[in-house]
Amino acid sequence: MDKEHRNGPCHCGSVRFRVRLSQGLASARRCNCSYCRMRGAVAVTAGMGDLEILEGEDMLTLYRFNTGAAQHWFCSRCGIYTHHRRRSNPDELGVNAACLEGVSPFDFTEVPVNEGVIHPSDHHGPARSQIAGVLRYFPSG
Repeated sequence: MDKEHRNGPCHCGSVRFRVRLSQGLASARRCNCSYCRMRGAVAVTAGMGDLEILEGEDMLTLYRFNTGAAQHWFCSRCGIYTHHRRRSNPDELGVNAACLEGVSPFDFTEVPVNEGVIHPSDHHGPARSQIAGVLRYFPSG
């Protein structure tokens, strides 16, 4: 599978990055955990070594909650979430699709929603689906 390179900034432009997406935009997902539910971002997948901060690394702030395994970075000036290290797979990053140049979260008609409320890493019984549902966008007119 070809990897796709994209550039992106935060809202104010203080943080700029280049990322190689392991599945292109086809990896678009949301999550229903308490943090992602409030953040509302669509994330696409990159490998741990596939994101390069070009400018503003000192502007990034790290947020962790609950187990502390997931690491969420955002710009300390404008507050925009740029990327996170996943708890479900620490070798992967989720990158805010809205930060990618030429991409809008409204470009996706359907976005699968990962199960984050009952996180797969916490469940010790029979395997549960990691997809909680699908978010759909239908533009008016």
